[in-house]
Amino acid sequence: MDFHGQLAKRRGVIAYPSEPNLAPQPRTRLLWPTLGAAALALAIAGGGLIRAQLAPGDRGVAPVDSSSNLEVTNVAVDVSGKTAEQARMGGWREAQRKAWKVLYARIHAVPLDQAPSLPDSTLDSIVAGIEVEDEEIGATRYIAKLGVLFDRARTAGFLGGAGGEIVRSQPMLVIPVEFSGGAGQVFERKTEWQRAWARFRAGASAIDYVRPVGDGADPVMLNLGQAGRRGRGWWRLLLDQYGASDVVVPEVHLHRAWPGGPIRADFVARHGPDGDALGAFTLVAADDTQLDATLDEGIRRIDAIYTDALHAGGLSPDPTLVPPVLPAPPPTALSDDQSGEDPLAQIISDINTQSYTLQVDTQDGATLDAALAALRGLPGMHAVSVNSLALGGVSLLRGTFEGDRDALKLALQSHGWRVDDAANGFRIRRGGPPVNPGP
Repeated sequence: MDFHGQLAKRRGVIAYPSEPNLAPQPRTRLLWPTLGAAALALAIAGGGLIRAQLAPGDRGVAPVDSSSNLEVTNVAVDVSGKTAEQARMGGWREAQRKAWKVLYARIHAVPLDQAPSLPDSTLDSIVAGIEVEDEEIGATRYIAKLGVLFDRARTAGFLGGAGGEIVRSQPMLVIPVEFSGGAGQVFERKTEWQRAWARFRAGASAIDYVRPVGDGADPVMLNLGQAGRRGRGWWRLLLDQYGASDVVVPEVHLHRAWPGGPIRADFVARHGPDGDALGAFTLVAADDTQLDATLDEGIRRIDAIYTDALHAGGLSPDPTLVPPVLPAPPPTALSDDQSGEDPLAQIISDINTQSYTLQVDTQDGATLDAALAALRGLPGMHAVSVNSLALGGVSLLRGTFEGDRDALKLALQSHGWRVDDAANGFRIRRGGPPVNPGP
């Protein structure tokens, strides 16, 4: 067994050398989607009837705040020194150098050997902390597996200025499905799989995960039936509600040999409303005490599958998730007896104003104010308001624009925004090259 295999075994995670022939359980169509839609309709019509659909209980697990740090885990070091303390400090510095290259290569989608180096003084200024996952300290030797946390604000300049555009996906709604004891669950109760996704630090990932807490109406709208739904209408409503452009459904199938014995975890990384399987693998936990470590390792591998698919161009949002844009009705010629209509009414009818949802990154209040000011100064933009505020994440803005969808996209691009299609609007980011709108 190689060094990495020994480290994994010490943590209680046994990784198979080759992917098993995993046959996931059939995705049976249930009545949950219909019931969920009916419950939501009753809630809208009756004002609070949705509470009658759920038994009381605390189901939510809030995700950890991953907006301030970029994390690189499983950094192996083996350093010698004159004393134990010197060996340990040397190991931490070596971990910083290795983690920086891993972070740069991951975000820019380049080989590890093409990642530039940074001096130790610079790394000391951008590293926010060191997490010890496993370590062995000798008199003159330090062997450890460490996690390195980079401060997002201080690291952004080195990541963006080193060359190349940062590759990041559109917002992906996460529906974590756990099968245990033959039953599948999402947010009906707190599950180990939901807890694992809540503690996953997604800041360093190339995937922009949107992780619901699991409280409120989440158990009704995001359930096992919804994960298997094929109809696009309800998906569009959910994605617009959660501020996402697409969906990923990571599955885990837990099989316990006997109470207190080994637990086999079969993982499947699914994407899109059709549940396309992008990859599958199996891990085994020695017992219940090692289950958390096994699930954490499973999420890291699933995240790597999604990241590889993104770089290969296989994680593009399904075009059917974008609501169709209805063509404007043809202009009607005025007859002679209509020539004397109210001029003000004629002007109002000629103005084609529509509302669009704009998803924009808002790291802090200053970023939000700058985005609002830039959008309100856009030619043709009549009003911009905040629908959903998420400092440190993606906020939803509502803009009223004089023109159709293509005209708004061109106006945004001409003012330096990078624009991607999203549900009922656009996902916009600063840093796109200005587009010449032409004469």
